[in-house]
Amino acid sequence: MKNFTEEIGITGHLIISKRDKATGDEEVVFDDHNIIVSGMGVGLSYLFTGSGSNSIVDYQIDRFQLGTSGSETLETSSTFELSSGLTLNDYGSEANSYIKEGEQLVNGSITTSAFSLIPASKVTRIDDTSVRYTLVVDEEMANVSDELNEVGLFMKNPTGQVSGERSILVAYRSFSDILKTTDFSLIFRWTINF
Repeated sequence: MKNFTEEIGITGHLIISKRDKATGDEEVVFDDHNIIVSGMGVGLSYLFTGSGSNSIVDYQIDRFQLGTSGSETLETSSTFELSSGLTLNDYGSEANSYIKEGEQLVNGSITTSAFSLIPASKVTRIDDTSVRYTLVVDEEMANVSDELNEVGLFMKNPTGQVSGERSILVAYRSFSDILKTTDFSLIFRWTINF
């Protein structure tokens, strides 16, 4: 039986590149499909039934998380959180990205998580049915001692939570271990096809 997002044809693809700080050269280190998770269906059901937020802005995919314990076992539509998402401190105090802590809806419960916001200038309409999110993890960001190996996209606030945003995971992917250093930035080019 197909899940909700398969029924309505939502798919995605992720390309991860390392950009050398000294030369600016890019090397593709990952190029594969992503997993649209049940949170996309949950968010869209709030929208279609009129039971969630009254603002279309709350249904935008505008944030992401990185993690250090990703695995192929999480690559199912029932995944609702990263295995080990980075904390606010893990992203680094010198990071040139906008990092914030906020609420996350996790399988019916609420947790506090750290997110990196995606600027509107990094969201590009490719065609009538495709949007690309360019997630930039600069040289100063996420230089933790563990390898990065998972990433997730989040819908802003589909429930319409009034006292702050309550985000929900909508797409997930694990990838080969990358030990992030100040020598390079990571560029995630994530295309979602609706």
